[in-house]
This record gives sequence, structure tokens and C-alpha cells, in this order.
Amino acid sequence: MRSEDRMKLSSLSPQSIEKIKSYRFDRFIEKHEGPEDWDAVLKYYHPEFMVINGYPVLLPIDQEQHPNITVLRTSVGDDGHTITLFLKDTTHVDDPKEETFRAGFVAVCDKVPGEEFFIATMYHEWFITDWPGKQVIP
Repeated sequence: MRSEDRMKLSSLSPQSIEKIKSYRFDRFIEKHEGPEDWDAVLKYYHPEFMVINGYPVLLPIDQEQHPNITVLRTSVGDDGHTITLFLKDTTHVDDPKEETFRAGFVAVCDKVPGEEFFIATMYHEWFITDWPGKQVIP
């Protein structure tokens, strides 16, 4: 997907926005866990789609964090309706030595029925166990 073709929340129909608002996701961040509502994410954050390996994906993070995110691994489910992402987000990490413990996140994203995009249904902290050059599993 070319950058000029990038999907934007503002270009979605009201019906598509309502679909997003109806979803919940499992969250575990900084020892805070539980289900979260996408409706609240849209109200209190400024999320925007990221194009990851050609797929428009909506994560429950502020758009300002996008430049700090590195995709470490992407796994597309056999059915093409689920994507698992392993991410490094250095937005809140001042010391690179702490990246392994504070910058890792895993997201499971599902394709919204009738739409061309994916949204996170799970977003958790993750201790980075591998990245290019330091893989645990070859």
C-alpha cells in the first residue's frame, strides 16, 4: 500500500467507526489488565492506522507513537483474518538497556468483517525474547 493510499480513520464511514467502537480488546500494560473498549480508545487517544506488511492495522496507541515502533515479527493466520504482531515501542524508554523489559508488545489483530482493516483484540506487554540477530528460536 502506497503512503498516499494509506487508510485513515477520518475517511471511514460512520458505520465502520461504529463497528470499531463495538469491539473490545484484552490489555495488559504496566500491571493494569482487563478488557478495554475501542470506543474509549477513540475518545481519549488519537489512534491511526499503521500499514504493516501491506495490512492496515489499528492498534490502541496514539498516532504520535508510530515513529517509535519497530515491527519485529508478523504472523498472518492461515485464514488471513488474524495477524499476530511482535513490536518494539521505544516511546517511553529512555535507556536502550531497558528495551528488552519495557519496549516489547504483542498484538493479536482481527480483520473486521466487511472491512479491509484489522484491529487489535489483544494488546499486551512482552519481554522481547528475540529480534534480528538475537533470536531465541532459529
